[in-house]
Amino acid sequence: MPVIAVDKPLNLTSHDVVHRARRARGTKRVGHTGTLDPLATGVLVLCVNDSTKVVQFMERDRKSYLAWISLGAGTPTLDAEGPVDETAAVPPLTEARVREVLAGFLGPQKQVPPQYSALQVGGVRAYAVARAGGSLDLPARDIVIHDLDLLGVYDRVQDAPRTFDPADWTPAESGMTFILPEPLGEFPTLLVRAEVGSGTYLRSLARDVGAALGVPAHLSGLVRTRVGRYSLRDAVSLEALGEAEGISDLAALDFPVIEADDTLALHLKQGKRPPHRAQGRHVVTLNGELVAVVDGDGQQLRVVRVWASS
Repeated sequence: MPVIAVDKPLNLTSHDVVHRARRARGTKRVGHTGTLDPLATGVLVLCVNDSTKVVQFMERDRKSYLAWISLGAGTPTLDAEGPVDETAAVPPLTEARVREVLAGFLGPQKQVPPQYSALQVGGVRAYAVARAGGSLDLPARDIVIHDLDLLGVYDRVQDAPRTFDPADWTPAESGMTFILPEPLGEFPTLLVRAEVGSGTYLRSLARDVGAALGVPAHLSGLVRTRVGRYSLRDAVSLEALGEAEGISDLAALDFPVIEADDTLALHLKQGKRPPHRAQGRHVVTLNGELVAVVDGDGQQLRVVRVWASS
């Protein structure tokens, strides 16, 4: 215990947040369920002490974002870290044209990750090679983009909204206001509300949306508004990490529940494959306590991870 959603500030790495959580909670056992770039802000889910067991089940959660995509300027990092290394004039854009392009990115697809990423090839981090002036052959990965909703097209990123209604993350007069990275210039900017599957790089999406519109592009701002069942409106600040209650492992796992009897619970703890009609991933509880995470094939249950009795 517990699982805590924290609001990551600008210019901190995910590891920086983990380090602060270790100090605030007095433990070295802190993990997170999905990296957030230094120039991105928003929901970073931390798992503390025994709750690090649930990290593997939360890494594949859907994630939601507000993304500012600036057109007409590309960068090596694909975001506002810069520097601008490619520019082009942006033709007049209608919202209808942009929506048409965005619709082409929905669904399962292949995406090439950024060179400046933590992916490894042959034990070498891509960003380390990129910073040394080289590049790695990063194969395209299978991703899913569930929704891309255009919230506006602006002449400059400076003109785009920063304040949003946390109920639906639409621009508003009052609500949550976000700090974006320092702009690299005055470039036409798209504001997009995105929902994506695990492994999706919004920086790569910005690059690819620009390419589809015939211009270089970069991600000039990014806020993660949701990870699985965790909304940014419920996230705690770094300063509140030490006292944050968080939630239990059971509450953190977003799977259907099988309520077991003593026999089923015992068999699962023994690593057996008891007969059961459940299909797909489930959590198993006994008297409201978490017993195991299992996969069912409609005939029997296979243990993925078991929890010791408290």
